This record gives sequence, structure tokens and C-alpha cells, in this order.
Amino acid sequence: MQKYSITMRLFHWSTALLVFGLFGVGLWMRSLGYYDPLYQVLPYWHKSVGFLLAGLIVLRLLSRWLLTQPGPLNTHQPWERRQAHLMHGVLYLLLFGLFASGYLVATSDDRPASFFGWFDIPVLFTAFENQEDVAGLIHEICAWSLIGLVVLHVLAALKHHWVDRDHTLKRML
Repeated sequence: MQKYSITMRLFHWSTALLVFGLFGVGLWMRSLGYYDPLYQVLPYWHKSVGFLLAGLIVLRLLSRWLLTQPGPLNTHQPWERRQAHLMHGVLYLLLFGLFASGYLVATSDDRPASFFGWFDIPVLFTAFENQEDVAGLIHEICAWSLIGLVVLHVLAALKHHWVDRDHTLKRML
């Protein structure tokens, strides 16, 4: 059994943790009233951690490109290989959709977004009218779609582990 490198495993599980954390905080933020003490705090952290995740995903893609990755297991059917490749591609597209729409929401008031107070992410452009609302809707659709695909991804890994009894999941642990 050829495992994924420690680098790729750390990227994978860090990404999973951040995605679920950001999704949970995003849901929580939607329930806050204007006078709630967390009304200003949670969006600040959500944006900063979202930018952190964007950087992590860029590093992860560079690592995938530069480092040798284990190939599919011999027990994987051709259709499973195609589905896995397609699912990973869509997961990355949804992540980049989240990053782009999140950036547009964060900078829709023509003010830069802070990255943990260390530096500002500049406003590069105003894309369109009602930018915050439109980008917010795109952000929400991408987030729910991403979580849906992540659930399928987890179910597929569990299927490989418990039904097929192959090493798919163990290679990422």
C-alpha cells in the first residue's frame, strides 16, 4: 500500500477541518442579529480563515503538481477512477468559487479585507451592482454544494473501507 505523503495528508485534513469550520461559522453568522456581540467578530474571523484556506489550497495544488502522488488502487474500477477525478475537480472549482465570491462580498463596500489584522487584502475592482447580494448568493450556493460533495466524498471513502475493504481510506490516514 502506497500512502499519500505526510504533506498531502496534512493538507487534506487541514482543508477538511477548515471547510467544516467555515461552513459552521457561516451558518452561525446568518442567525446573528445586528446587536449580537458576535455580529462583527465572526465575519472578521470567517474572512481571515477563508483567506488562509485559499492560500492552503493554492499550496495544496502546487504540491499535487510537484510531488509524486500514489496512483489509484488496482481494485478501483475505471468508472470509480473517472468519478473520483471528476469529484476532486468539482471540489476544487467550488472552493475557488467560494474564494472569489467571498472576496467580492468582503470588498463590496470598497474597503480592503483584513487578514488577521496582519495586512489588508486590497480591493482590486468592483465587479457589478449589488455585488454583496449577488456574490453572497453565489457564496451560499457554492458552500452548500461543497458540503454536499464532501459528504459524498466521505461516503465513498467509507464505502471503500467497509464494503470494498481496500486501502483507499488508510492511504490518507
